Amino acid sequence: MRAILLLPILCLAAGSARADECETLASRVVTETGAKADQTRADYATFTAGPDMTLSLACGAPALSSVGAQYRGANPPEAYFTTFGKAGHAVTGIDATTITEAAHKAKETASRMRHSNVDLGGALVTCSTMVSPDKGPLTLCAVIEHSDKS
Repeated sequence: MRAILLLPILCLAAGSARADECETLASRVVTETGAKADQTRADYATFTAGPDMTLSLACGAPALSSVGAQYRGANPPEAYFTTFGKAGHAVTGIDATTITEAAHKAKETASRMRHSNVDLGGALVTCSTMVSPDKGPLTLCAVIEHSDKS
């Protein structure tokens, strides 16, 4: 009977820990990139990083989170890649320059093939290009943690 009564309390505590972790990651993204937080939830946050750039954070529990950078245009400026690298570092701990270089490679291949991945060991950098009927050309990159940290 006690176990049944403790279950809701344990679930609330786990949800609170997840929200705290996501708040911490969101704060790191803001600190490292200078982006403005738009929306923060227990497992997700969005940011404005410039007039044509947004960031999105998906918080895993207890780990394995990801951060994406969206750019309205086919040819993002260098600031896009730099900001993405910093956001990726804030979430994964991987060197920002390493993430920036991987994003350049993935974006270059995605320009020809629409989608590309670069594996960094503990994370995957993925980029896509597309044309939205409403928004025009879009460039989308994300760095996604994965459990194989080798």
